[in-house]
This record gives sequence, C-alpha cells and structure tokens, in this order.
Amino acid sequence: MSEKLFEALCQAVIDGEEEEAEALVKQALEQGVDPLACINQGLVKGIEEVGELFSNGTYFLPELIQGAAAMKAALEILEPKLVGKEQRAVVGTVVLGTVAGDQHEIGKTLVGTMLTANGFKVVDIGVDQKADDFVAAIEESGANIVGASALLTTTLQELKRLIDSIAEAGLAEKVKVMIGGAPVTQDFANEIGADGYADDAIAAVAVARKLIGAAA
Repeated sequence: MSEKLFEALCQAVIDGEEEEAEALVKQALEQGVDPLACINQGLVKGIEEVGELFSNGTYFLPELIQGAAAMKAALEILEPKLVGKEQRAVVGTVVLGTVAGDQHEIGKTLVGTMLTANGFKVVDIGVDQKADDFVAAIEESGANIVGASALLTTTLQELKRLIDSIAEAGLAEKVKVMIGGAPVTQDFANEIGADGYADDAIAAVAVARKLIGAAA
C-alpha cells in the first residue's frame, strides 16, 4: 500500500499537482505511513525527475515551478511530523535571499526548494535584503553557504557589497558564497570573488554540494 502512495506522490510532483500532493501526504499520515519515507521515496524522487526533465529540455520553467510548488506544499505538511531520529540528515545550511533593490522571488524560491529536496536546510530571508541582513542571518543560523540572487543589472554591485560585508564580519573562512540571476555570469562571479555561480536551480544544487565537499 505504501509503495503505491509513494508512486502517486512522486507523480503528483512530476505533474505539478499541488492539491493532489497535499491530499496524498495527508492520506499517508492518516494511514500511519512514515513521513520521512514519504519525503525520500515520494517527494524527492519526484522533484529529481522534474529536475532531469528540465535539464534535458522536456520541461520548461512553468513545469519546474509547478513541480517545486507541489513538493513545497507537501513538505510543509510532512516536516512538522518528523521527530527525533526521523529528522532528515542535513547536508549543509544555506542562507538564501535576493539582494537589496531587487524584488524578484521566483528564481530564489526554486533554488530553495531544490536545495531542500536535496537535504539542505534553507533559511530564506526573502527579497530586497541588504548585505547586513545576510550577515545577520549567517551569524544566527551558522550557515556554511550563502545563496544570493540579483535579477537586475542595477543590483549587481549588491553582490560585491555582500561579499565584502561577509569578509568584514570575519565570516569569509566559514561561509561559501554562490550567486545567480539573469545578468550574472561566471566571469562576473570570478571578478567579485564569489565562490560559485549557477545559472538555474538544478545547477545550484551541484554547486552547493561542491562548495562544501558533499557527495553528489
């Protein structure tokens, strides 16, 4: 019975069916199915398939967004039910945000969902965040990665300001900085001293793992 539920949950994420995913995890909990198994054998498999379909060009941004939304909705129901030894192993902690002067949300949220799916603890501080806000979140959470996005050419220099602020706070040796966003390039990342660059949410997971030496 559980296997069929896991398969249905996986498919709900692949199809981007948010309400179906919510209904299935509620059903699973009512039946006493392990929440962690629902995540690992249902949701994670589903979002990994969505990522693969996106990477090979079968899926596009709308399908990626829908799949991520379905997974996020189901996770919000399941994660509070995880207790004690059932808590998911944390690969690393990521502070995620969009820089000051920029209100773009979708890309950042997708990155957060994909990182969460792959075992990272994500502290999403939102949009229009100053460098000091990032630094405060790093200090509070003990994060070992910062993910910052800029979707406007006018806010690109906020990424450099963030890296400078992290260094000034004495955190440069403790936290890796990865950046992304439409106007961001690998050359720009190199220029400002960022540790990593990703051009989409799927690539961001691989970059984050590489930055902290986590196995793929």
